[in-house]
Amino acid sequence: METADDKIALMRDWVAQLNAAADAYYNGRGELMTDFEWDALFDKVKALEQETGVVLDDSPTNKVSADDVAGQKEPHEFAALSLAKTKKVSEVAKWAEGRPIWLSWKLDGLTLVVTWDDGKLTKIVTRGDGHMGTNITHLASGIGGIPKTVAAKGHLVVRGEAVISYADFESFCASSQETYANPRNLASGSLTLKDVEELKLRKLQWVPFTLVHADDEINSWGARMDYLDACGLKSVARERLDAPDETSIQAAIDRWTALVTSRENPFPVDGLVVCYDDVAYAQTGSVTGHHATRAGFAFKWQDETAATALDHVEWSCAVASITPVAVFNPVNLEGTVVQRASLCNVSECERLGLGGPGTELSVIKANKIIPKVVEVTRKVGDFAVPAACPVCGAPTAVKVSDTGTKTLQCTNASCPARELRKFMRFVSKDGMDVDGLAGETLAKFVNKGWIRTVADVYRLGAHRDEIAALEGFGAKSADKIAASVEAARTRGAVRFLVALSIPLCGPDVAKRLLAAHGGDAQALVAAAEAAGGDDLFAAGDEAFAAIDGIGPGKSAAFVGWFRDPANRALVADLFREVTLEAAPAAAAGGKCAGLTFVVTGDVHHYANRAALKAYVESQGGKVAGSVSAKTDFLINNDVASTSGKNKKAQELGVPILSEDDFVARFG
Repeated sequence: METADDKIALMRDWVAQLNAAADAYYNGRGELMTDFEWDALFDKVKALEQETGVVLDDSPTNKVSADDVAGQKEPHEFAALSLAKTKKVSEVAKWAEGRPIWLSWKLDGLTLVVTWDDGKLTKIVTRGDGHMGTNITHLASGIGGIPKTVAAKGHLVVRGEAVISYADFESFCASSQETYANPRNLASGSLTLKDVEELKLRKLQWVPFTLVHADDEINSWGARMDYLDACGLKSVARERLDAPDETSIQAAIDRWTALVTSRENPFPVDGLVVCYDDVAYAQTGSVTGHHATRAGFAFKWQDETAATALDHVEWSCAVASITPVAVFNPVNLEGTVVQRASLCNVSECERLGLGGPGTELSVIKANKIIPKVVEVTRKVGDFAVPAACPVCGAPTAVKVSDTGTKTLQCTNASCPARELRKFMRFVSKDGMDVDGLAGETLAKFVNKGWIRTVADVYRLGAHRDEIAALEGFGAKSADKIAASVEAARTRGAVRFLVALSIPLCGPDVAKRLLAAHGGDAQALVAAAEAAGGDDLFAAGDEAFAAIDGIGPGKSAAFVGWFRDPANRALVADLFREVTLEAAPAAAAGGKCAGLTFVVTGDVHHYANRAALKAYVESQGGKVAGSVSAKTDFLINNDVASTSGKNKKAQELGVPILSEDDFVARFG
């Protein structure tokens, strides 16, 4: 018979497991247990606490799970307490007491507290432990949804969630050198970055979910959220229930659940937040541990589980690693048939105790969306790690990260799967613009062996029936991809050069190189190949250095790329597949000849700033990104603004033109 000491010892062990898993989860260090497992163990701890009357100081029932983002720590002006959790509608109804309540998404990201003073952004602080967070204001421009100015006066403090959509998560992971278990894991890891430009690639979006403080007194929670929208912030989706009871709350939860399972909500969520509309009443509750009893409820879904058996493990190769995917006997979960689930990495397979074919599994749809193996109920045979890459056949190696995570990697530096970023650049909007070939789709086609080089994109038609047979595709998707590929056979020469991922060769460099060769891509390529040849009289790395705006560095990068026989063969192959429209050989006019412009703000005469830039260049001018002593004119429709570019222009004596002024002088 278990004694009280035995139960407390067991509790200590469970609390240690929960805290270790929470630390990894909140700080982007991988997943030690699934949400399903964490919730189940949390409930066991809570039940044992109630039975023994003992609550350990470090119990997760008695504290806020904390992020540990590195940087300058500072206390929160208003404590960010956590919400009590439940999976029972009856508990929500009892708590609501028939008072008007609001339901909103419980977004699954990282909480940030953002402050504006007199309409200007002053700081961004992570939630931390609810009382002390990390100041990350320097990352503001790398997070979407946090404007530098808002239409509000006085002191404004807003709490919101930094999240990454499923689509952006899948796209990033397809081209990343790192592996992440879920969007939440990527979001938390992203805030440790120092480079804002690198952060922008993660596509974090901040969604406000509560107004913490405003100088205006607004007692209705709904009105407070409307106020945030009026300030220019896009706050969380919400629904009001005026007379909540168990039936109406259940009906509302069912409606919100349907939005998740149908993927109409783009962001990951792990439940719903329920709060009173009466803010003053909500503040009258007591504080138990780190939970304010009337601040709100976090409603979490009951995960539907299904038992199945493993058929095999499929290994999918991406940029950085070869990812195991469990393929099992089909089961029905949340109204859909599921038969595949990512196992993330070798460490996760070992943690689960995965075996071979026939191993019995328990699976769920995490957050109603992502299939997940949560338990091995009976192991059959042994788990095997492939010795050869499934894409190129080269030997594999298990690598261990700094955090101890084991991943399988291909040892071939030229493996087509490692070229995925180049493939994505090739089909991108700035490249050959092949609609429908996103990163995840490209990765599938690479793993199938259908794409070895970018030229193989134009031969996907040969796999039309195989594409149609893939899970999640079908005949319409296959036909749409085929049509997109055919449309992309004719593109501009500038796009073509950009699509090749030649170092330092962006749109501007491509235009200048082409203009110097009559706008003809084939003539330019022939010149580059000749310059990099072994002939004694070859022009060499500086063949294009004299072209305005190129210089020795860009010239060397361009010539050097064409020295590689594989690159020359690729371009020759592509020339057989595509028709290139010539770029402008020279400026069409001279109205802007010899002048350098900087363009900022909105435009109305031209379709966009890119169109205005194209006009300036067609008239022999240049468009720079920043104001300097070499700038002749700054174009800004808000001539009197106090923007940084306007101030710099005024300091340097650079004339500021409105678009009307520009058209009158140079149009």
